[in-house]
Amino acid sequence: MGFDPNEPEQRRRLRAALRAADISVSELWLKCFSLSGDAGEYEVEAYLQGLLSLPAVQRDLLALAANEMIDELPRPRAPYSDDFDREAEELDNRDESGGAAGGRAAEADE
Repeated sequence: MGFDPNEPEQRRRLRAALRAADISVSELWLKCFSLSGDAGEYEVEAYLQGLLSLPAVQRDLLALAANEMIDELPRPRAPYSDDFDREAEELDNRDESGGAAGGRAAEADE
């Protein structure tokens, strides 16, 4: 395994992404393992601390695992103007459905 000049930057960005997404090393390792990664949990920890070098394929599997986990996280979204109309409609429909059941029962009695 030769020295890859991009490895330190790849490691730094992976650590930053994990920190920002609040993903633990154990979670990352488990996801990576499920994607057929063969680095052990201690090796992943040592890699993230800069104590161990990993082959590019293993580093890329760690990146893939992290990115998949990040993509699964719920994120806040900026609303469009018509989202407010939709929210109001949904609230009205909920209110009507609660009241509608009672209203239907009253209509059936008539």
